[in-house]
Amino acid sequence: MTKLVRGSTPGLRSVDDAMSYFMTHLPTAWHVDQAILSEEDRVVILRFGNDWDPTCMKMDETLYSVQEKVQNFAVIYLVDITKVPDFNKMYELYDPCTTMFFYRNKHIMIDLSTGNNNKINWAMTDKQEMIDIIETVYRGASKGRGLVVAPKEY
Repeated sequence: MTKLVRGSTPGLRSVDDAMSYFMTHLPTAWHVDQAILSEEDRVVILRFGNDWDPTCMKMDETLYSVQEKVQNFAVIYLVDITKVPDFNKMYELYDPCTTMFFYRNKHIMIDLSTGNNNKINWAMTDKQEMIDIIETVYRGASKGRGLVVAPKEY
């Protein structure tokens, strides 16, 4: 059962919707570029999608719940693909929710046994699995690898 949120946040329908409001949104393509370019020591995780999308809501809940645990080696940002469409063609953002990893201005691919090594295009709900993937990306990327193998097959 979803609890209604009381307050004056327009468009906020439930507690589940709220997760994205607690996370940093990158409002322009310039901000996305700066996030990727400026981070030297941590993995930059970008969730592309829309806050109102059910798949994104599930993914945002997972990302929100792990961000404190991974803050020493990863930073998480949300990008609205409607407001910031600049990357839609470049990264082939055709799914409602897409999560990608970058390290020192380099896209880090991850082999999840899905055939698409560029991104996660579904909502991950297992928090520990998400932490494991982020740690794997960080360890591989910090050793100079552009492709890492996920700790589990999906």
